[in-house]
Amino acid sequence: MRFTLRFKIIVIFSVFLTVGGAAWYLNFQVYRQLTYSLQLLEKKNQFLNWILETRRYEKNYFLSGGKDNLSEALTFARRSHRQLADIESDSTDVYVPHDFSFLLSAVDTYQKELSELLQNDSGADLSSTDAFQIKKHGGHLANVRSQGNFLTTEAEKMVKNQRSRVSKLLVKKKKYHFIALAEIVGLCIFTVFFLFFSVNRPLKTIEKGIARIVRGDYENLPSMSKGDEFEDLVTSLNHMLDEINRRTEQLIQSEKMASLGTLTSGVAHEVNNPLNNISTTVQILLEEIEEGDTDYVRMQLEEVEKQVERARDIVKDLLEFSRETNYSIQHVVLHELVEKALKLIRGEVPSNVVIETDLAEDIETRLDSRMIQQVLINLIVNGIQAMPNGGRLYIRGFESPDADRVCIQVQDTGTGISRKDLPKIFDPFFSTKEVGHGTGLGLSVSNRIVKRHGGWIDVKSESGKGTTFTIFLPIHPEQGFEHDSGDTEDTVVNPDDSAIG
Repeated sequence: MRFTLRFKIIVIFSVFLTVGGAAWYLNFQVYRQLTYSLQLLEKKNQFLNWILETRRYEKNYFLSGGKDNLSEALTFARRSHRQLADIESDSTDVYVPHDFSFLLSAVDTYQKELSELLQNDSGADLSSTDAFQIKKHGGHLANVRSQGNFLTTEAEKMVKNQRSRVSKLLVKKKKYHFIALAEIVGLCIFTVFFLFFSVNRPLKTIEKGIARIVRGDYENLPSMSKGDEFEDLVTSLNHMLDEINRRTEQLIQSEKMASLGTLTSGVAHEVNNPLNNISTTVQILLEEIEEGDTDYVRMQLEEVEKQVERARDIVKDLLEFSRETNYSIQHVVLHELVEKALKLIRGEVPSNVVIETDLAEDIETRLDSRMIQQVLINLIVNGIQAMPNGGRLYIRGFESPDADRVCIQVQDTGTGISRKDLPKIFDPFFSTKEVGHGTGLGLSVSNRIVKRHGGWIDVKSESGKGTTFTIFLPIHPEQGFEHDSGDTEDTVVNPDDSAIG
């Protein structure tokens, strides 16, 4: 079953709120019970204090007599009765071992005995034994003492039981507090892990993928099987990358066909030369055919065959250059590759432009010759166009100092590139040429091809002094070119030296 990220987040926060709400409710209930128990403890403590005050005046009366002591004892007994009645009305607890009605009855009896003593008091001095014996008449003294002892004992038990209940509630509240804290901490930890694995990690993967796209690496992002919006996003991004790669291949082929337009006149000139030679030779043979000089005829026919092969090679190179195929890595000798590219554009080289080459004949590598040939043609043609008043074009080939890369350098003495335009030269459709004199795709496509070989292009530029493009290609590139190399270095642009126009 597919669960969206939104659904997962809603479930997480619903559980969080439910558990947090339950923990709060339990703690609130314990808090209410504790508050009520503390209030009840205060009332029961007050009841005990009134009983103790009653007993104090009672003892003073028995020790020294006096209606004032007895009257005060009766007053505190009445307060005790009212306090106990208030406790009974405010409490749903069952009093142990006696219920409140029985205790109220005992306080009422105690109050009546004190009242009887007050009514029968004659005001005699109770310090004498006879007077004391008189007060003892009717058994009121024994009843008062008995009831007082009973009430004191029961009040102390009641306070003790209430304190025990408060202590238990405090322990219970502490336990609930730690349980609630543990639940909240556990949910927070779970939420952090959920956000890390379900949100942060996919975002990091997408962020790295987008960073690679910005660098020109259009390799598909790793697939996600999360069943949420991130999986849909990665799938959409991969579809977009597939479309970009497909259209890039179309762009390369379009630029190649655009380059063919530039090469047409040069190729026509190259093909026209052998055709003229063939025509001249055939005319000579027709004129000399009657003489029957077999050796001379053979020599002329061999020359015709050479010219036919020359024209065929030119057409073959042109067809190979224009053919739309996948990248094909093969063993290539560097100077032969450059010579082929020069052969295709020789007819486009003006008489006031001199091309000089410095290519070591022992440099060999593995690459797609047609693709790199297209890069070289783009750079050479750009260099020639950057020298409208003539100049020199230098083409050099050498190995890097660490012998792990092949370097091809194309340098012109043309107009160069301004500092403000230099960072944009590899942008698609950017061109400093007049409208109709360039697509603005040549350098962008060349950069793309070189990067797909695992290399990069270094550009040095200074306005008015020419340009130097250096292509760095690995001697042993990755096989197959099934994806763009995400580890290739970005194009290096140096505005302090020279660049192509």
